[in-house]
Amino acid sequence: MMEAVHHSEHIPQWKKKEIEDIKELINSYPLFGIVGVGGIPAKQLQSMRRVLKDLAVVKVSRNTLIKRALEESAQECADMVDFLEEQSALVFTNENPFKLYKLLEGSKTPSPIKAGAVAPNDIEVEKGPTSFPPGPILGDLQSAGIPAAIDGGSVVISQDKVVAAKGDVVSQKLASMLTRLEIYPVEVGLDLRAVFEEGSIFGPDVLAIDEDKYFSDIAMAAQQAFNLAVNMAYPTDATISTLISKAASEAKNLGINAAVMEPELMDSLLSKAQSQMLSLASAVAGKDANAVDEELSSALGAAAQSAAAAPAAVEEAPAEEAEEEKEEESEEEGMAGLGALFG
Repeated sequence: MMEAVHHSEHIPQWKKKEIEDIKELINSYPLFGIVGVGGIPAKQLQSMRRVLKDLAVVKVSRNTLIKRALEESAQECADMVDFLEEQSALVFTNENPFKLYKLLEGSKTPSPIKAGAVAPNDIEVEKGPTSFPPGPILGDLQSAGIPAAIDGGSVVISQDKVVAAKGDVVSQKLASMLTRLEIYPVEVGLDLRAVFEEGSIFGPDVLAIDEDKYFSDIAMAAQQAFNLAVNMAYPTDATISTLISKAASEAKNLGINAAVMEPELMDSLLSKAQSQMLSLASAVAGKDANAVDEELSSALGAAAQSAAAAPAAVEEAPAEEAEEEKEEESEEEGMAGLGALFG
């Protein structure tokens, strides 16, 4: 005890205040996260703070002081010490963990890569013109491994090329040329390592949600649930209309196939009987033209003429449909223009 007291007496007052400030923030917000701030220029860090000021509080401090504050807070908070690496900061918010992750990812900005840094992904230069006139820049680009040439009085990139693969160390020459070409392969921002909320710790692997896929999966699940409910005749507010319509259709088909004489079915039954009669008469006439009377022969002729006229109507349809499709495309282009105008 004496040793602990003696040790605490030698902690500078500003450190004690810093620890208390962090503990107060931990107690004031429903959740907080630990973020990496290494490599972020002070100017960009201030800009990120301004972007997040209405949604989150960013507290930059020494890892030793953050660790002390976590250990002196709720017992569960102490586990967050495991995520203190290199340069760290705390971020506090009233938002949920998923929104915090999205906010931090959205605040990241492209930045030039420094000499000696490891390429986070494949770095590619694309074929095309540059703003450079002919001169020493041509040799500088080529010596950095960038395919450059002179075309039309200016320097151009002659072909697409991956100048650094993921994991490669970027040389001084290449870093300089990429910056001059305004190729910024690095995203600089607050790198969320973990979030603490109500005794639970969430990592970025849990918080990184593909929203489009998530909503697509929900829509597909809803459609599959609806189809299952309809197929098993499970009545709900969402399925009852479809179930009644399906039952009515099946009952009608059954009545027609069973030749049930009901007022609602008579038109369909007569039409079916007429069709069957003409089909039978046609088969008989095909074997013996004298086997059918004049009235039935006329009916068969009218049916044949109607069948012959049908293809002509079908042939005319594509031109009309093409015109309708053209009008629809024109309307869609108009809507796309409005969408672009209003964002």
